[in-house]
Amino acid sequence: MTNKFDNFAILVFDDKKMKERLPKQAYKKWEEAKHYKNNLDIDLANIIAQKMKDWALENGCTHYSHWFQPMTGSTAEKHQAFLEKDDNNNPIISFSGKELVKGESDASSFPSGGLRATFEARGNTYWDYRSPAFIRGNVLCIPSIFVSATGESLDMKQPLLRSLDILNEKATELMHLLGYKDVNEVKAMIGLEQEYFLVDRPLYKKRMDLILCGRTLFGNNSPKGQELDDHYYGAIPVRVISFMEELNEELWKLGIYAKTEHNEAAPGQFELASIYADTNLAIDQNQMIMDILKRIAYKHGYACLLHEKPFPSINGSGKHNNYSLITNTGINVFEKGQNEKDKLRFFLFIACFLKAIDTYPELLRLSISNPGNDYRLGASEAPPAIISIYIGKKVEDELISIIGYEKKSKNKTMSIDGYNNLFQDEEDRNRTSPLAFTGNKFEFRMLGSSISASFPNIVLNTILASVIDETIQTIKNSKKAKKEIIIDIISSYYKKHSKILFSGDGYSEDWLKEAKKRGLPNLTSCTRAIKLFDMPKNIKLLETYGILTKREIEARKSILFEQYNSIRLVEAKTLAEMANTIILPTLAKEIIELKKAKSKTFTNILNKKEKLYEEIEKANDKLLNDIAYCMKKEDPQIRAINIHDKLRLDMNYLQDRITEYEKIVDKSLYPLPTATDLLF
Repeated sequence: MTNKFDNFAILVFDDKKMKERLPKQAYKKWEEAKHYKNNLDIDLANIIAQKMKDWALENGCTHYSHWFQPMTGSTAEKHQAFLEKDDNNNPIISFSGKELVKGESDASSFPSGGLRATFEARGNTYWDYRSPAFIRGNVLCIPSIFVSATGESLDMKQPLLRSLDILNEKATELMHLLGYKDVNEVKAMIGLEQEYFLVDRPLYKKRMDLILCGRTLFGNNSPKGQELDDHYYGAIPVRVISFMEELNEELWKLGIYAKTEHNEAAPGQFELASIYADTNLAIDQNQMIMDILKRIAYKHGYACLLHEKPFPSINGSGKHNNYSLITNTGINVFEKGQNEKDKLRFFLFIACFLKAIDTYPELLRLSISNPGNDYRLGASEAPPAIISIYIGKKVEDELISIIGYEKKSKNKTMSIDGYNNLFQDEEDRNRTSPLAFTGNKFEFRMLGSSISASFPNIVLNTILASVIDETIQTIKNSKKAKKEIIIDIISSYYKKHSKILFSGDGYSEDWLKEAKKRGLPNLTSCTRAIKLFDMPKNIKLLETYGILTKREIEARKSILFEQYNSIRLVEAKTLAEMANTIILPTLAKEIIELKKAKSKTFTNILNKKEKLYEEIEKANDKLLNDIAYCMKKEDPQIRAINIHDKLRLDMNYLQDRITEYEKIVDKSLYPLPTATDLLF
C-alpha cells in the first residue's frame, strides 16, 4: 500500500537520481564539481543534460526553463521547447550541455539600477548546479543565476552563493584553529517559517486594493479581531485543511520538507514551516512555496495574501529565518556541547555573532526593508526596527563566567503533575527580539512575509564571515596559549558589543529610550534604511569579500528606491481611484436619498455625511495633486523622500475619513466587502 510520502521528491532531479542515471565516472566528476566548486566541462554537461532531458520527458515535460530570481523579489522563467528540427526539417528532441549550463534572457526589462541601458538587452542565466532541477507542470526548471552580458550581478542568488562560499571558507579555517581538523565544510543552514492569509476569492475580486496592492487601503475594523486569542493554534477549518492537504502533496513532490502547519494569531492567517536545509536550497524552495501557495489557494476558491499587513487592525505576516552553521561532521557551532573545547567554540561563535550584528545593524535592517514591512515592524506581532539580540540569561551568565566575571548558573529541573525532574529549557523564548537565540540557532524574526530571504542571509553570512576572518588573524598573530587568546577574544567582543544584547520587552516605550542611550540605530522606515546602503563600511565589507562591487551596490540602492516609489504610487493611485469611483458616488447616493426624505429625523446623519463627503473629496484632490508633484521628481531618492513625507500623510488622512464613512454607511448600498466579510 502506497502513501503520499512515497512521492517525495518525485519531481526533483536530485543527487539520488543523478547517481542512478549518470555513468559512475560522470557521477564522480559531478560530485567533485559540486563539492569543490569546480567548473563543469562541456563533456560532463552534455552527459548530465542528456540524462536530465530523458527524465523530464518521462515525466511529461515538453519545455525547459532557466528559473532565476531577478531583483523584483519574485522568480522569472522563459520556457523553451525540447523540440528542434534536423537538417531535413524533421522534428527531433534536443537538449545539450550548453543549453543546460547557459541561457539568454532580455535583461533590459528587469530592474538593473542603471547597470544595463534599455538598448543593452542581453542578460545571461547560468545553471546553479548546487540547487537541483525540478518540474513544474510540463516544464523542467533549472535554478540559475542571472548576470549581465558583462558579468555584473542582476539577481540575489549570485551574491548569496558568494556569501555562502566566503563564510564556509572562514568558518572552516576557524574550526581548524580550534582543533577540529576533520572539518572540511561549514554550511549556513536555515529553516523558514512562512505566514500568509487566505480570503474568499469572490470577495477578494471585489476589492481593487487587495488585487493591486495586496492589502486593504481603508475600512472599518471588524468588531471582532484577535482579542479572544481563539484562532491561534485552533482547529483548522475543514476547507483550509483541504487546501493544506493539496499544498503539502505538491510541496513534498518537489522535495520540500513541509513540516508544520497551523492557524496563526489573526483570523484568516496561517503558517507553514519547513525543515532546515542548506541556505541556497531553502531560499529556492521558499520562492516555490510562495508561488504554490497562491496557485493552490486559487484552486480552492481562496486568494492567498502574502503582504506584510493586509489588514491594519490585526497581526501582519512575517517570515522567520532560523539560522545556524553546521559542519560536514555534524557539529552545530551554536550548540554548546559538554567538554571545554566545545564550550569555547560555542562561546567564540556566539561572541563573533554579537560583534557582527553590532557592527552592521544598518545593513541588516536594510536587508529586510520593503514598504509592506514598514507597516509591520514595531507592531504587536513583530520586532521593532531596532536591531538587538536575545541570548538569554543562562547563556550570558555562563559566557561572562568563562571570561572571569561571575559564576555560571545551575541547570534547573521542573515538575509537572505526573512527571518529576523534567529537563527545563535553558531559556524562555523572547518573541519581541529581532534576533533571538533559541538553543542552537538564531531566529531572525524581522523578515516580511513577501520578501525573498536572499538578501538577509547574504548579510548574515558576510558580516559573520568578516568577524570570523578578523578572529582568525588575531589567533594567528597571538603568541599566547590557544585557550587564553580565545578567552581574550570572547571577552573583548563581549565588552565592546554587549550593548546589542537586550532581554526585555522590545515593544515597550522604555526600550526605545534605552536603545537610544546605547547608540543603537532606529531606522523606522525603509527609506531611511535604503539611504545607508552605500555607507563606506558597507561598501568596504561587500567589496572586500567579493559579494558586490560598489557599482552593483549603487545599482541595488537605486532599485530599492524605485521599488518603494512604484509600490507607494500604485497604492496612492488605487486609493484615489477607489475614493473617486466607489466611495464618493456611494456617499452621494445616500445624501440624495436622505434629502429626498425631507425628514428632520435624518438631519444629524445627513449633516455628518455631507461633511464627510466634503472632507473625502478635498482630501482626495490633495492626494492627486501630491501624486503629480512627486512624479515630477526624477531622482529616485528625492522622489522616495517626497512620497514618504507627503503621500503617506495624505493617504493616512483620506483613509481615516473613508473609514469614518464606512462606520455609518448603509450596508445595502455599500459595494465593498468589509473587514468582517473578508476575515470571517
